[in-house]
Amino acid sequence: QVQLVESGGGLVQAGGSLRLSCKAPNTRLFSISAMGWFRQAPGNERELVAGIARGGPPAYGDSVKGRFTISRDNAKNTVYLQMNSLTPEDTAVYYCYLRPQGEQRYWGQGTQVTVSS
Repeated sequence: QVQLVESGGGLVQAGGSLRLSCKAPNTRLFSISAMGWFRQAPGNERELVAGIARGGPPAYGDSVKGRFTISRDNAKNTVYLQMNSLTPEDTAVYYCYLRPQGEQRYWGQGTQVTVSS
């Protein structure tokens, strides 16, 4: 079983910032995997927030482009999601994923992000 260690999230006012982090279990998996986040708000489908593969360009969901930035720290086997200019519409559970090349996605336990107006 692949376990991802997520941290960050919480409650913030609209216009504020938060940073999420997600750590892969080992260097080998991290090096062959794309990682990122999806999010799911109550009553909504899970949607892509951002993803990045090693050596590849990041990809973002349309609703977060220009506000969120994903990055990889290869020395720490960790990806980060810097979320700026947050709005109440960003309120959701954010799920980190790790997807080794050619394999299924593995998911973290999820972290709640709540943005108050």
